[in-house]
Amino acid sequence: MSSHDSRFRPFMHKFIGGQTAAPSQSKRRWQQGLFWALISPLFLGTIPILAKVAYAAGVDVVTVVAFRTVFAAAMLWGAVLTFQRKYIVSSSPAIISSLVAGTINGIGSLFFYASLTRIDASLGQLINITYLVFVTLLLRLAGQSVSLLTALRTILAILGIYILTQGGLGDPDWIGVGMMAIGALTYAIQLVLSQRILYDTPAPTMALYAMTAMAGVVTIAWVINPSDLTAVSSTGWTAILLMGFTTGLSRLTLFLGVKHLGSLQTALLGMLEVVVSIVLAILFLGERFTLIQWLGALVLLVSILLVRYERNVPKFIDYWKFFWRLHLRR
Repeated sequence: MSSHDSRFRPFMHKFIGGQTAAPSQSKRRWQQGLFWALISPLFLGTIPILAKVAYAAGVDVVTVVAFRTVFAAAMLWGAVLTFQRKYIVSSSPAIISSLVAGTINGIGSLFFYASLTRIDASLGQLINITYLVFVTLLLRLAGQSVSLLTALRTILAILGIYILTQGGLGDPDWIGVGMMAIGALTYAIQLVLSQRILYDTPAPTMALYAMTAMAGVVTIAWVINPSDLTAVSSTGWTAILLMGFTTGLSRLTLFLGVKHLGSLQTALLGMLEVVVSIVLAILFLGERFTLIQWLGALVLLVSILLVRYERNVPKFIDYWKFFWRLHLRR
């Protein structure tokens, strides 16, 4: 190789998304990502519990989804404006990409919550877990390798959810099933896009603009189908506000996890959300689970705990270059 090629190799390596890091830096990055990826499901797991409280207080689904997202966006903007204004300013591609990712997730959240009005929550949870499969497929299409351990953990996670929901018993409403599948796909697309966006964008910046776009989408949905806000009780508003708080923190910690671990590992660790919801439902809602459901939770925990044997730091592939190449081939 000529000296000219050698000079340009680092530039080209960075352009295609490859990263070189000392072993100590990789280990530290992995540990940071693991911390944030495990914190995110702690927040996510509280959202279904708070949603049940809001529904019990008579609040309709669209109002809950719209205002918890608006409150989450307002909280993030308030925090950034007060403490870290530097995260507001970023490149146009970073802001636009974050808005696109948030818009996709916002549309998916409408499908997700709409599906729950047609199918049981257990069946919905079982279908929603397919976002792990979508993430894996999308990453493979973009050229990222998936280890055998990661594939095994994905299978265990899906099996755990299947057992936990007892196979989603009952005759499914196929429209509801389709809505939930769309919700799972859009969430997977956001995760995969965020892996590239976060390569050179701070996680708080992406969380800020992605949540803003989500708030815009669900607000439009509420304007189309408004409800009487004066009829919402104080209990309902409290639950919605707490949902907004946990939603904002869950998105911030989610993107911090993706930035250091990649979208697939963060998605696998996000399955802890289900276990958190189970524990909270038992403690605060008086729900009980069968022995077979506890077995499902155990299988899910095994999938999560196997992360200690994952050591690969993800290669952040430049998806824009990947799509550009596809365009040129046409």
